[in-house]
Amino acid sequence: MKLFIGPKKNRVLPWIAKTFSGFLLKAMQNIHEVKITEADKEMLRSLKNKRTIFFTNHPTTAEPPITFLIGNIIGQNFLYMASRQVFTWQFGAIGWFIRRMGAYSIIAGTTDREALKMSRSILAAPEGKLAIYPEGEPTSGENDNLMPFQAGVAQIGFWGLEDARKNEPDADITVVQAFMKYTLRPEKEQILKDLDKSLSKIEKKLKLVPEHKHLLHRFLTVGRVLLERAEKEYNVTGNEGKDFDYRVGRVRHAMLDQIADRLNAPNYDYHDDAIMKWRRIFAYIEMLQLNLPELNLPKVPREVVKWAHKESIKVFDFIVIKRDYILEYPSGERLYEWLDRYESYLFNKTPRALGGVPSHLPRTAHVFFAKPFQLSEYFPADKKERRKAVDQFTIDMRKQMQELLNQSKGLSQPLFSADEVKEVAAKIKR
Repeated sequence: MKLFIGPKKNRVLPWIAKTFSGFLLKAMQNIHEVKITEADKEMLRSLKNKRTIFFTNHPTTAEPPITFLIGNIIGQNFLYMASRQVFTWQFGAIGWFIRRMGAYSIIAGTTDREALKMSRSILAAPEGKLAIYPEGEPTSGENDNLMPFQAGVAQIGFWGLEDARKNEPDADITVVQAFMKYTLRPEKEQILKDLDKSLSKIEKKLKLVPEHKHLLHRFLTVGRVLLERAEKEYNVTGNEGKDFDYRVGRVRHAMLDQIADRLNAPNYDYHDDAIMKWRRIFAYIEMLQLNLPELNLPKVPREVVKWAHKESIKVFDFIVIKRDYILEYPSGERLYEWLDRYESYLFNKTPRALGGVPSHLPRTAHVFFAKPFQLSEYFPADKKERRKAVDQFTIDMRKQMQELLNQSKGLSQPLFSADEVKEVAAKIKR
């Protein structure tokens, strides 16, 4: 098994994927429509002969196929990085497919020189097209939030421009930023009925009696009960009088620290935030699963690696979950994101954001674009200023993506009135 897996040119498969893209999106992601304005389509077509780096959010596994559609509009497909473990899914079938669609591997948490070299060469080439998902792993599963951006993603663009100018002094790279928002297509009544049905199955599993509680109250009650189970399972005590978010935070840290202890994980900081801990742990588990001699890793029993992988997925269910996310805007989309976590934790289902089953309700994908700009606007002549320029570029990129996120929020509508939410919130606090 190779450490690095590069893209493989293939004219036939991308053509087939383009021809049947609508069918494939429905089958793989239950996305029935991708909405992009005509003005944005015109902007995208203007990029065909330009070096382009494309940044977008990455809450699920739906973004790469939508990026492929965007490449079709441009008339030239993007190349993109994918986690090394994805190439082993379905006995290598997924890897075989995505390589021919322009994917190449990267091992998160390492200095993957081959992946970085490939990224630089793509951007240095005339008309090169590279797609980057700056949130990286873990994909949050929450469409109305942004995860912290991975360190170094902006640096790739600077390196690519530097390489391009070795042969073409006036070379530049066009930066395109987007935000993808997913909305449910069914009417409110159907969504509420479907949520009630799914919630009833969970309540039955937990032996909970709804007692005619409001659906939102029932939903949050399930969250509380699952949290109490996790606290008991991981021996997290001393939470009397603490709020939900604090208690969830303690559980996820306890789970992560337990995995790190058993794996004797290197470079693990017990004082770090949960997302950084998870990224380090999951990257290390991925390397152990690959079991490649080039990585020079200690021998860890397969059953321990398997246990750690399963536990890391359970931690994923707790990684960003916050009660206010539901209470501040209880849309159907947000409730289903939590329902996905409930079912993952209770029924051992892989979350959609980690390649699990697609949404069982049809969805629409909306793609918002910021105004493109040239990377040279941030690229200083003095190399000593590059680090500062990269940091500023990252800050501005995140700010712009957050603005696009804010624009998209109105596409989802709350299922309950402000008075209903206020009443439920008051009951929960008692």
